Amino acid sequence: MSERVITPRSRGFLFLDSHPAGCERLVQEMWEAAPSPARVPDSAPVALVVGSSAGYGLAATIAGLARAGIRGIGVCFEKAPTERRTATAGWYRTAATAELARRHGHDMVFLNGDAFSDEMKDQVADLLRQRFGRLDHLIYSVASPRRTDPETGTTYASALKPIGEAYCTKTLVFDGDGTPEVKEVETQPAEGDDVEQTIAVMGGADWERWIDQLADRDLLADGFSTAALSYIGSPLTDGIYRQGTIGAAKAHLEATARTLDERLEKLVGGRAVTSVNGAAVTQSSTAIPGIALYVGLLRGVLGEALVPPIAQLSDLWDQLTGVRPLDTDEDGRVRLDGWELNSAVQAAVTERWDSATNETITRLADLDWFHAEVQRLYGFAVPGIDYTAPTATQVPWPDATS
Repeated sequence: MSERVITPRSRGFLFLDSHPAGCERLVQEMWEAAPSPARVPDSAPVALVVGSSAGYGLAATIAGLARAGIRGIGVCFEKAPTERRTATAGWYRTAATAELARRHGHDMVFLNGDAFSDEMKDQVADLLRQRFGRLDHLIYSVASPRRTDPETGTTYASALKPIGEAYCTKTLVFDGDGTPEVKEVETQPAEGDDVEQTIAVMGGADWERWIDQLADRDLLADGFSTAALSYIGSPLTDGIYRQGTIGAAKAHLEATARTLDERLEKLVGGRAVTSVNGAAVTQSSTAIPGIALYVGLLRGVLGEALVPPIAQLSDLWDQLTGVRPLDTDEDGRVRLDGWELNSAVQAAVTERWDSATNETITRLADLDWFHAEVQRLYGFAVPGIDYTAPTATQVPWPDATS
């Protein structure tokens, strides 16, 4: 088995390698942080998590196992290790999650491939019928730069742009030595079919296609529920996020939820919702101008009161499994972001945002925490890991037959 010392190498917030032992420890920490099961169900609910290896999808998977006692399938798209490069962090996180599930007696299978493809949907459907029976819950958490429509073969590419006019915002970057810099960046507005392309990738089309194909094969249990994970965020990031091309896709996702909710209620007495999560450091969010600065300032205001993804997704599972009633706003969205969008919190973050400069940023934002969180996405900066020691990189994908 290949072993080597892995050191963090990055281009901005993007790391070129990941650390298997660090990723494994992080998954263990998330599992231990999940609340204990609220009740023991008569039988383990069958769940499918699409996008199970990173960010809120990973939190949904681990919280589902540790809190709700699910069994079922996780779907993700990760790269295997090679002789020259480690696997992606999601590969190692999935291997660690599968091992913890096995150790705790949960029948959880992980499939690696393109969630947008009909081939993956067919593979999941076949596995459900053969091994698990009908599906009780589906969590949809897919973030991708592009999607190929399986019907037309057309490939769409998402764009991270404002709509109508250029958008200027403060953002946070770190130089090669880790020194923070607050700078102004300008993003040019969407043009051509940028909005339509982004909706095709990040809107509700693929989520609805999953439901259609599972329903057509009579694989949805009575009372089936599904949630697509989403984000609204602060007015400070509104121009590039909620009012930009991504926001248009999120609006489409929410409209899809309302359509699916009506259909599922008639079909199986089921529910479809979007779950609006609070801010977190994820591989997707760090690419959005202004988000890094905003999250660092938010942590500076809240400290340990910032609610981690594992706690938020445990709350969602409680609502989906009936531990407590499903609590939705007037638009049918489950809101897990109240702690973030509290008016006093937002006022404090806005004050710090307005005052943020190279000279003030270290006292206004929790940069040590933010910088560590970015590294932890790839298995680095994890307490208890000896990064000077060689570690095995050729970790196999979890065996679906065990």
